[in-house]
Amino acid sequence: MTDTIAALSSGTLPAGIAVLRVSGPAARGAMENLSGGVPEPRRAVLRTFRGADGAPIDRGLLLFFPAPGSVSGEDLAEFHIHGGRAVASAMLAALTRLPGIRLAEAGEFTRRAFENGRIDLTEAEGLADLLAAETQGQRAQALAQADGGMRQLADGWMRRLLHARALLEADFDFSDEGDVSDDVSQGVAAEIARLLADMEESLSGARRGEIWRYGFHVVIAGAPNAGKSSLLNALAEREVAIVSPVPGTTRDVIELRLDLGGIPVRFSDTAGLREAGDAVERIGIERARAAMEAAGLVLHLTEPGGTNENLGLDPAIPSLRIRTKSDLGDTASRPDADLAISAQTGAGLPELIARIAAHAGAAVGDPAAVLPARERHREIIAGTLGLLRDFDTTLPPEIAAETLRLAADRLGSLTGRTGVEDLLGVIFSEFCIGK
Repeated sequence: MTDTIAALSSGTLPAGIAVLRVSGPAARGAMENLSGGVPEPRRAVLRTFRGADGAPIDRGLLLFFPAPGSVSGEDLAEFHIHGGRAVASAMLAALTRLPGIRLAEAGEFTRRAFENGRIDLTEAEGLADLLAAETQGQRAQALAQADGGMRQLADGWMRRLLHARALLEADFDFSDEGDVSDDVSQGVAAEIARLLADMEESLSGARRGEIWRYGFHVVIAGAPNAGKSSLLNALAEREVAIVSPVPGTTRDVIELRLDLGGIPVRFSDTAGLREAGDAVERIGIERARAAMEAAGLVLHLTEPGGTNENLGLDPAIPSLRIRTKSDLGDTASRPDADLAISAQTGAGLPELIARIAAHAGAAVGDPAAVLPARERHREIIAGTLGLLRDFDTTLPPEIAAETLRLAADRLGSLTGRTGVEDLLGVIFSEFCIGK
């Protein structure tokens, strides 16, 4: 028999209200033992909750969601109690003293929802992203996944694969009837070509999905003392990097995450670029160059009197040339600068932030678009595409149909229909306990 699990499913204590969830076959017994009865399904009732000795623990609301219509697909009880640490601790202790009830592991409620068919794997992943969302754009992207956007897309591809396979397998029975086989093969080949194009278009959005999850990467680069750390501090509106007139102060990549118009943006302050320096500084410079190569945008900073040296960037990487310390007399009209700023006075910063937000917005597109946001999604879609590219209607129909079967099995692992057992522990460990 499946264990019954219990956990705090609301926020960090203390709080105004704490919600304890109990899911599994012993949920009814838990309600009877602690409150004296089981309420009507989905109807909140006021109850006094008591321990094994009959002493009251707290007074609160009790709800019951019978299987299979609960979030976990099992009998599920919710105890809404006062949000003090002592109250929640006493309630959990009383629950786990009952036979068959134990504390839940991380993500166990959601894993049971998946295993009981309440959600598919992409919806579970979307829920994890929704819980981790820090910006409104991330929330919209995660909600599209949690509401089944990727599942609906994958199911549509799956139906087209199964239809094409059915046509080929039905054609086995009509292989001796003139040109019927040629007509079927041509129709199937055309449909697979259209499916390939649709899946390739979806996979092309993977980079946008990755940015929504991890942030648009902006690297602040330039010579020592160009004002890189001062700019990072000004953007953060607090001191996150050490500012010093000594060249080589910054020796590693320092990161800052900001929300720009709902888009997560990740800034990296890097070591000053120069030929001199000790061994440790040279490692920092190497890391700075690696960060620039992986950036979505590079801010190339130059101080007054400095030369706008060539960073050696790939021309495909967008960059902005920034003249710093404009309060010392530098001007924005210089032909070798896109913008002049002062981290001390704030001059030019609103325009710089607007330009960064524009670059980020162009990179991510619509936050509600259904995108393969995880590496697992990208690998499965790419693997399915690889199989479909090998599809050939000139081969015997049995072999062609087998290719489509393999592609469907591969695609089925996207939503969790096939071949994901070894991944479940990794995926659901992303959740907090109680979810």
